[in-house]
Amino acid sequence: MTTTRTAPAATSALTQADAALLRLGETLKDMGYRFTTVTPATHERVNRRPENATARSLRDVLGWSRPFAPDLLPAPIVDLLRAAGAVDTSGELWRSRVRFSSYDDELFVHSAFPTDAPDSVFFGPDTYRMADAAAACASGREVFRAADIGCGTGAGAITVAKRAPGAEVFALDINETALRYARINAALAGIDRVLPRHSNLLDGVTGSFDLIVSNPPFMIDPAGRTYRDGGGRDGNELSLTIIDLAAQRLAPGGSLVLFSGCGIVDGHDVLRAAAERRLAGTDLTWTYREVDPDVYDEELDGPAYARAERIAVVLLTATRPR
Repeated sequence: MTTTRTAPAATSALTQADAALLRLGETLKDMGYRFTTVTPATHERVNRRPENATARSLRDVLGWSRPFAPDLLPAPIVDLLRAAGAVDTSGELWRSRVRFSSYDDELFVHSAFPTDAPDSVFFGPDTYRMADAAAACASGREVFRAADIGCGTGAGAITVAKRAPGAEVFALDINETALRYARINAALAGIDRVLPRHSNLLDGVTGSFDLIVSNPPFMIDPAGRTYRDGGGRDGNELSLTIIDLAAQRLAPGGSLVLFSGCGIVDGHDVLRAAAERRLAGTDLTWTYREVDPDVYDEELDGPAYARAERIAVVLLTATRPR
């Protein structure tokens, strides 16, 4: 059995409950646990199958968030969940309050399904896409200082730190639960150069950056939930603000990697048009492409996207000349 080792400095700020979640992650790594998180709609659809009403395996509990009998899991796993305060034992069947998902040979702790609490921390297909783009941008270039805006689990920050040895990487969020999970996930990856900070966008940090990555909320949410609503009429306000901040805070040669999304109305992408206007007065060169032209199709049934023909997820990169 291979024992996972964490960097000592990465564990210094962890509470006892955090340390229990870290040990749980290390145990899962040693067991070879892996899980790929799907979209909420797919997750609900798969769990709705009669045979999936209750958990039959560790992945069912910590990946699919299915209720489980108390004697299903090994006692050490249950003990760690209890120590972390991460299991609901109020009913005949128990439920984990966290999930663990795989990416880039790492495990990431995040919120259990369904993610309907105000401080929910997301991980899913958009995380994989954003982190892939961040990895591609960070590889083979000099990055001394980086920021992951709206870091969530810290997946973007950790991905960058792994590919930029020696870089100082800030994991920024206004959600304290996200910062907690980012701290645990950085320790689980054995990286002590990821620095979680409470920050509204870049307000909590100073100076310029060689790389800024972000996957902000970009949906139109009539309820205005912080973890979901991108702001503005089209859900794009946060994305556009991040573009403005990048224009102000990127160092020479620095790049922004922004993973976002937009409802397409009559073939028109309002995010692209607005981004073009914002970038026109800067020295940044940029690219914009659809990563997936048709996602979250269930949202098209609601009033917020009544005029949209599809919802696309997009990747914008912008670079300052040296």
